[in-house]
Amino acid sequence: MNTTPSQTVGPYLSIGLPWPDGPDVVAEGVAGALWLHGVVTDGAGEPIPDALIETWQADPDGRFDHPDDPRGAVAGFRGFGRCPTDDSGRYGIRTLKPGPVPGPDGAPQAPHIDVSVFARGLLHRVVTRIYFADEQRANAADAVLASVPEARRATLLAVPDQTGYRFDIRLQGDDETVFFAI
Repeated sequence: MNTTPSQTVGPYLSIGLPWPDGPDVVAEGVAGALWLHGVVTDGAGEPIPDALIETWQADPDGRFDHPDDPRGAVAGFRGFGRCPTDDSGRYGIRTLKPGPVPGPDGAPQAPHIDVSVFARGLLHRVVTRIYFADEQRANAADAVLASVPEARRATLLAVPDQTGYRFDIRLQGDDETVFFAI
């Protein structure tokens, strides 16, 4: 049997992808809720109006809403968010700031959010992490962040603003966001 050829994600990406809770990892009004938002751009710095952002994260106590985490998560916390970009390449996820989580070796990882980006022109999703610029001590001890060349780490830092944190995603070019091979 011949292998089916690969294709990039095309104009029909959104079919079958609507998520009932969409960008709401937590409901409106939950104490501590914030907006994680930004713009997705291409190599020329142009906004990408049809990208899809997915997030997965721990709750503020470092617990996952997952059957493999016996501690359980905060009530009403889903851990997963999905948001398409708008015509200006903007996305926004309503969430809680995650707490530190144990790494594979048991050492704590800095608070972070795992992100998958799907967009036209990509054969496969790209995966990155969002760390928080105001978590300097935890970031300095994080093994994954330390594996990224120091000059590139800023592309993984969300910056606090009036509504929560801003994290722009650059798929190519100058200041391209660091993506991880997983």
